[in-house]
Amino acid sequence: MTKKALIVGSGIAGLAASVRLAAKGYQVEVFDANTYPGGKLSQIQNGGYRFDAGPSLFTMPELVDELFVLAGKKPEEFFEYERLELICRYFWEDGTKLSAWADSSSFAEEVETELGEPAWKVKNALKQSAFIYGHLAPLFLEKSLHRLSTWTGPKAMKSYLKMGKLGIFTTMNTANEKQFSHPKLVQLFNRYATYNGSDPYQTPATLNIIPHLEFNRGAFFPKNGMHDITTSLFSLAQSLGVTFHFNTKVEEILVEDGKAVGLSSREKKFPADVVVNNMDMVNAYKTILRKQKQPKMLLSQPKSSSALIFYWGVQSVFPELELHNILFSEDYQTEFAHIFKHGTIYHDPTVYINITSVHKPDDAPPGCMNWFTMINVPNNQGQDWDLLIAEARKNIIAKINRVLKTELEPLIEVEEILDPRSIELKTSSAQGALYGNSSNNRFAAFLRHANYSSSIKNLYFCGGSVHPGGGIPLSLLSAKIMSEMIGQ
Repeated sequence: MTKKALIVGSGIAGLAASVRLAAKGYQVEVFDANTYPGGKLSQIQNGGYRFDAGPSLFTMPELVDELFVLAGKKPEEFFEYERLELICRYFWEDGTKLSAWADSSSFAEEVETELGEPAWKVKNALKQSAFIYGHLAPLFLEKSLHRLSTWTGPKAMKSYLKMGKLGIFTTMNTANEKQFSHPKLVQLFNRYATYNGSDPYQTPATLNIIPHLEFNRGAFFPKNGMHDITTSLFSLAQSLGVTFHFNTKVEEILVEDGKAVGLSSREKKFPADVVVNNMDMVNAYKTILRKQKQPKMLLSQPKSSSALIFYWGVQSVFPELELHNILFSEDYQTEFAHIFKHGTIYHDPTVYINITSVHKPDDAPPGCMNWFTMINVPNNQGQDWDLLIAEARKNIIAKINRVLKTELEPLIEVEEILDPRSIELKTSSAQGALYGNSSNNRFAAFLRHANYSSSIKNLYFCGGSVHPGGGIPLSLLSAKIMSEMIGQ
C-alpha cells in the first residue's frame, strides 16, 4: 500500500520536499494558505514591469538540478541558468566603485587597483573561505546536527583538529579586520552576514564561509528570473503526481499517541503516514502545533533581521548598474546597531538594488529598468512602520541621488512595497524575520529546530527557520536532510 505524506507550505523547501518524497514512492499532498506556490520566492507584475519578489541571489544551482535528476529528467531541458561574470558592483559615497568579478584573480586585481589592498590578501581570504566550507559543510550544512552519527564520523574528527581555524571563537568583523587593512574591503566582506540576517559585529567568523559560494563556486542567474526556480519545481512536483491545495489553511497537525497521523483543514481531516512542516517553525508551534509540547528555548531565540523592499519601475537606464548593486553606508557598525540593538532604521542605510532587466530585458519596458531596492531592517517588534517606511524612502532616494548623480523620484513610474509586517502576513515568518532565528552568537547553529520532531514520531521540518538555515541553498538542503531521515 502506498504511503501518504502531507506537507504544510509550498515554499522552496516544501516544493523540494514534495519532489523528494514523491521520488521515494510516497503519495504527496501539499497545503498552502496562499493562492500560489513558492512562499518568499514569488514575483510581482505591475505596469509592464516584472520583479522577483524575494531571494535575488542564486548559488549552488546543483541543488535544483539534483531534484530533476532524482525525478529521472535532464535539468537543462526544464531549468536554465547562466553563470555571472560580474557578481556585484559596489559604490561608496566618496566616489569609490568596485566590481566584484566572478574570476577571483580579476577581483583581487580590481581590489588592488581601486583600494590599494594587495591582491594576495583577497586570494588568501577566499582560500580561507573554502577551507571553512570544506570542514563545516559536511557537518553543519549536509547533515543533521541533532544525530550522534554526524559527530562521530571521520569528517567530524578531521574538523575537530581544525576547530581553532574555522572562525568559531571570533566575530566576522574581527576576522575580516585581521585579514584586510582597508576599511572598505572589511565592509565588503562583512556584508555576507546579511545573507542570513545577522550582524557582522556579533556573528561568528564561520559565516566567512559564504564568499566561497559566490567566488569559488559561482553566482548564477536563472534565464527566466528567480521565480523560475519556483515554477520549474512546481511543475516537476506536479509531473510526479504531487497534489497541491492552495488557499487552504491548515488548522492543526493531528497527533495521536505521540505520532503525527495527518492534519485538519476546513474542518476536514486528512490522514497521513508522514507530516512535513515547511511553515515558519515559531508560528507553526503557535498555531498548528499549539496543543503539543513547546520547545520554549528555541522559540525564544532572537530573530534575524527583516527587509524593507521598494519595487520601482524606473523610466531610465543606468549603464553603471548591474544585476546586483550595493550602495554602502558610511557607518556600517552604527547601521547594524540600529537594526539589532535599537530596533529601528539608520538614516544612512546600505542600499541593495537588484535589476533583473540587465539580464532579462523583457522584465521592464524599453528604455526602463525594474529596481528591486532593499535595505536591511529590524524584524517587527511593533514599531511605527508607516513612519519608518516614509523616512527610509526619503533617505534611500537621497542616497541614490548622491551616489549615482541623478534625480530618481521623477523616474519612478510604478511602486510596490514589502515590509516586515507584510512579509509576516504573506509568508507566516515570525515577526517578518527573513531567516528565522538570528546567528548572532557562536551557538546559533545549535539553536535551530531539528529537521524532525524529537517528541512526535513521523513529524518532520524543513525550510529557512530550521536547520541548516535560511536562503535558497540551505532551504533546499533542509529538504534533503529531512527526506533522507524518512524511512531510516
